[in-house]
Amino acid sequence: MEHLIERIAWLQDKILLRGFVFGLIHVGIMLIGYYTGWSINRLLKIVSNGFIAGIVGVVIAHVIADYIAASLDPDIRSAALGIVMGGLLPLIFIPFLEKYVTKSEHHIAIGDHEDLKKDLKKKHN
Repeated sequence: MEHLIERIAWLQDKILLRGFVFGLIHVGIMLIGYYTGWSINRLLKIVSNGFIAGIVGVVIAHVIADYIAASLDPDIRSAALGIVMGGLLPLIFIPFLEKYVTKSEHHIAIGDHEDLKKDLKKKHN
């Protein structure tokens, strides 16, 4: 990836475009996952509660995308493992949050299922 960056003139200004490769790769991975239907959540729902699987699946997918993107970005390659550890650490708070924090009725994991069902039944142009 570095040799491509060195050949593209407008990517030479590292001050303005620091982290460009990270952003490009990270969002690209998420889009590929979305459009291919690949989902860690589906795998996790087989063995756990659907809400928890969704939360953990999103975190793991993000951490994997972060690691790949950081490893390919020459500006933040040295931070890749720190990004992974920082991304995984909040998972230890899930049991506490599940036990003590009341979810809003407007939360996407609770309130939007009916809206999603309606949208899926509609004919799209």
